[in-house]
Amino acid sequence: MSIRIMIVDDAMFMREQLKQAFTKLGAEIVAEASNGYECLEKYELYKPDLVTMDITMEKMDGISALKSLKEKHPDARVVMVSAMAQQDKFVQSIQAGAFDFIAKPFTIERIGVIIDKLKGELNA
Repeated sequence: MSIRIMIVDDAMFMREQLKQAFTKLGAEIVAEASNGYECLEKYELYKPDLVTMDITMEKMDGISALKSLKEKHPDARVVMVSAMAQQDKFVQSIQAGAFDFIAKPFTIERIGVIIDKLKGELNA
């Protein structure tokens, strides 16, 4: 069973990088979104195992989208993605229920750690 991922980032380049890293490690990308509103709509359609969510986006930022998603789907697993300079945002994300976080620039090893953690939860 492959892990189903939705990637949410306003930068197509970053979505592509994340997509390549996750697929290289055997995950399936089921959806992409460029802002928080799209994420909320597409989550309903695809029900992914994991959402990667950029913190800084136009229209609806990642933390607002995370809060809205967790309100409606408390079991949703969301990994926040942002630059290291935004460490305070990571803290806010974890407090809002984020599953984990990825700092940009990320490594394939970091993506592997997230996948392993998710597999542990899905098999528990």
